[in-house]
Amino acid sequence: MTRARDDLAELVALRTVVGAAPPDHFPRAARTIADLLAEAGLPETRLLPADDGTETVYARRPGPPGAPSVVLYAHYDIVSAQDETAWRTPPFALTERDGRWYGRGSADCKGNVVTHLTALRALQDALPHEPYPDLDITVLVDGSEEPGEGSLEKVLRAHPGLLAPDAVVIADAGNAAPGIPTLTTSLRGMAVVEITLSTLSRTLHSGQFGGPLPDAMTALIRLLATLHDHRGTPCLPVVDTDQAGCDTRQDQAEYSEADFRADAGVLDGVELIGTGSVADRLWRLPAVTVLAVQSPSLDDAVPALRPSAKALVSVRTPPGSDVLHTHEALAAHLRAHTPWGAHLDIRRVTSGPSFRADTGRTAHTVLRDALRDAFGAPPREVGAGGSIAVCSVFRRLYPDAEILLCGVADPPSNIHGTDESVNPGEIASLAQAEVLFLRRLAALRKNTPEAGDDPVPSPTGEQEDR
Repeated sequence: MTRARDDLAELVALRTVVGAAPPDHFPRAARTIADLLAEAGLPETRLLPADDGTETVYARRPGPPGAPSVVLYAHYDIVSAQDETAWRTPPFALTERDGRWYGRGSADCKGNVVTHLTALRALQDALPHEPYPDLDITVLVDGSEEPGEGSLEKVLRAHPGLLAPDAVVIADAGNAAPGIPTLTTSLRGMAVVEITLSTLSRTLHSGQFGGPLPDAMTALIRLLATLHDHRGTPCLPVVDTDQAGCDTRQDQAEYSEADFRADAGVLDGVELIGTGSVADRLWRLPAVTVLAVQSPSLDDAVPALRPSAKALVSVRTPPGSDVLHTHEALAAHLRAHTPWGAHLDIRRVTSGPSFRADTGRTAHTVLRDALRDAFGAPPREVGAGGSIAVCSVFRRLYPDAEILLCGVADPPSNIHGTDESVNPGEIASLAQAEVLFLRRLAALRKNTPEAGDDPVPSPTGEQEDR
């Protein structure tokens, strides 16, 4: 763990924000990770360029012929630290406080990169007393996950023979609570649009013309208000939840309102919006969020009627729903509710498909047992309200592979926010779980001759993202 902390500190110091990084930080991060993976026992390393200028780190330790192929995934790009003065400690200097390690990317997702490294070092250091698992192990560390623009898929399609995984462990999620091992088994999709309302040909004095004229900002406010009813339930008819399979899943844990309010830091007296259980509203039902409104700042405000106004609107879609249908439904709603004949322009910004794991297969069973033994607690299975596009990338490109989603973040991690942090105990326990998982998966094949050449049996009817 001393080495893990040193590695994480080195990676956190690099400002790997896509489109806003110092020129040498992405190349340094990629080269550092490749070198560390080579030292950890993966001799084949390559840096695969993406079309946005970043590089995906590829490292492999080939297994014997017919061995199961396992891919360990994480990413090293991060989101901006935003207002760095709002952080208690510098965001790009790993700092220990109250038993946690603070820094941008410490949990999302450089902490997961270090988790893979720690597990692989444990396997390497055990030699020759304990043999290396008979597996073909590949580590992929993505340099452009946060923008959600499909860079990894383009990289993999450009190298069609690079991977042939039986199982993919995507370390880009987290635990439901500190010390509680968690598998994420469903993700909502995402549809984001930019809308522009225009009502005038130019800016006008609000005293001279205000009253009969519909200014664009007021029209935009009225339009955005139609996206929810008085209870805060989205009015958008995204999808029939029964059709999408969004009923309350018996294999997923629930989320108490008290825990949710504490984890989210809801202020006293503020009501939760929408209907249904917290888990339903968070993981299984659509959510609509106004991400941004373009308007003058208070310091720049003048008594004027604005000719146009913009907003960024996000819809989180239920697992199993069609994100393209969501875009169409959102556009239809906005057109139907645009007030006062204002001119509406809609631009699609990004789309992310939803995801549901097949939890009844071999690798999931092995990982559940490994998590229980490493953490000393039974694992939970939960949904997640966010979207992780690479899950669907692996599903599309390698439809027979089993996809497992876990990670080192927990509710106090505050990923994408100020004072992001990771509990080093989560790194240690998840690394131990990965060691157990890899060893047991290899042993399972060796001890199960009837499994033939497929160590992870393919499902009889795996559901695809649609």
